[in-house]
Order: sequence, then structure tokens, then C-alpha cells
Amino acid sequence: MYIAMNNGISAYQKIGVETSIQSADPHKLILMLYEGAQEALAKARMYIHHNEIAEKGQMISKAIMIIDHGLKASLDTNAGGDLAIKLQALYEYMAHRLLIANIHNDVEMIDEVNRLLFELHDAWKKIGQSQKANETVSTTTI
Repeated sequence: MYIAMNNGISAYQKIGVETSIQSADPHKLILMLYEGAQEALAKARMYIHHNEIAEKGQMISKAIMIIDHGLKASLDTNAGGDLAIKLQALYEYMAHRLLIANIHNDVEMIDEVNRLLFELHDAWKKIGQSQKANETVSTTTI
């Protein structure tokens, strides 16, 4: 019974995520990528503590994929200039740290990358709030 209920919950969550992705603007999609990587790292940390090595590896791999094929791939170095280049290097650093963390079951390295992701997520979120505030001001002055 637990497996059937768990499958139902997973299906419901998947539909919720797919719906969120389809209706999200590009800014929201980046926030979702940060959140997905952070969630995967939280699970990896838990799996290390429970000595579930295969599951830990899957979650770290998921976080690396999100960082490499989501966040890093979304960078436009032509439009973003120096900031995009620095973010690209930071994403490469994070992926490398996670590879080492995976090999050594190193929770501290996972926490380091998670802190970096949190800071970037927070900054990106504030940019979105600032943009919305500017849009509100410009539409009320028209």
C-alpha cells in the first residue's frame, strides 16, 4: 500500500512541476533550477547520513546535471559579459566540488555548494522582485 501511495504522490508532484515549468517565465525557470539543485543536495546529504550510497550518487548527479545543463547552459556570455563568464566559472567549480564530494561522501563540500546555490538563488529572487517593482511603477505612471 505504501508503494502505491508513494507512486501516486510522485505522479502528482511530477504533474505539478510540469505545470509550473510550462507556465513559468524565464526568470522563474532559473529559480526553479536553483531550487531543484538544492533539493537534490539536501537528499544527497540525507542519503550519506543513512549510508545509502547509490541514492546519494543519483542525487549528486542530478544536482550536477541541473548546474551544468540548466544553469550553466542558460548563460549568454555575449549579453551577460563578465558576469556571465564568472558565473560559468562558478558553476564549473560547483560541479567539480560535487564530483569530489560524491567520491568521498563529503557532506561539507555538499554544504559549500548548497550555500553558493542559496546565495545565487536569493540574489536572483531579489532581481525578480526589483523588476516587478519597476514594472508596477512604470504601469502606474502611464
